[in-house]
Amino acid sequence: MSRIVVIGGTGLIGSKTIALLTSHGHEAIAASPNSGVNTITGEGLAEVLVGADAVVDASNSPSFADDDVMSFFVTSTTNLIAAAKAANISHYVALSVVGTDRLPDSGYMRAKVAQEKLIVASGLPYSLVHATQFFEFITGIAATSTVDDEVRLPSAPVQPIAADDVATAVARTAAHEPLNGTLEIAGPEKMGLDDFVRAGLTFRNDPRVVVTDPDAKYFGAHPDEHTLVPSDGATIFETRLVDWLPANS
Repeated sequence: MSRIVVIGGTGLIGSKTIALLTSHGHEAIAASPNSGVNTITGEGLAEVLVGADAVVDASNSPSFADDDVMSFFVTSTTNLIAAAKAANISHYVALSVVGTDRLPDSGYMRAKVAQEKLIVASGLPYSLVHATQFFEFITGIAATSTVDDEVRLPSAPVQPIAADDVATAVARTAAHEPLNGTLEIAGPEKMGLDDFVRAGLTFRNDPRVVVTDPDAKYFGAHPDEHTLVPSDGATIFETRLVDWLPANS
């Protein structure tokens, strides 16, 4: 069994990944600023990676402002790569987003592209897991898209996925040989971004109205019909939004 360090191991995906790896007999270590590991300052990185076989980066920027998110991912990834090389890590796994290279107008997506380029160029054996939007993002998407009590979103198609399924894919990937490539994962249903959020708010009796607005942006950019959906050959999980909502409202 492997010793696997999960950066961002106390977050949504990180904590679920830790639980899955542990349940399968791996030694999984949650690393975050709360545990004394900071990828921005480098504090604790060398120590936590001693003896590790793999590292999973499931961290995220605390600010999505363009300059902040770019600084976070470039600094964090650069420090983590250096520490991983020093520790002879044999598998570097990073969680990213479906469509990173299709939304160049989005500061967040540009930062994720920069992160991925650093990993690919590092020379470390790696795997990139590209996930679609999580069901858990409904409230956050609505909050950032609300204008005068209306949620304004485009109808660009998405194929959302449950965080539990994302963690399953990340854990499986970390426990196996490096892909030296990208795995795309998605849920089973394609729907408009507006319909996705509308379904969640309606189920939760949220009084806000979701207005379909072709001019509305997502992550600072205008997605089209191909931007946020997985490519052919993606791994499709089975959890449907209608089955997820009752236990997560």
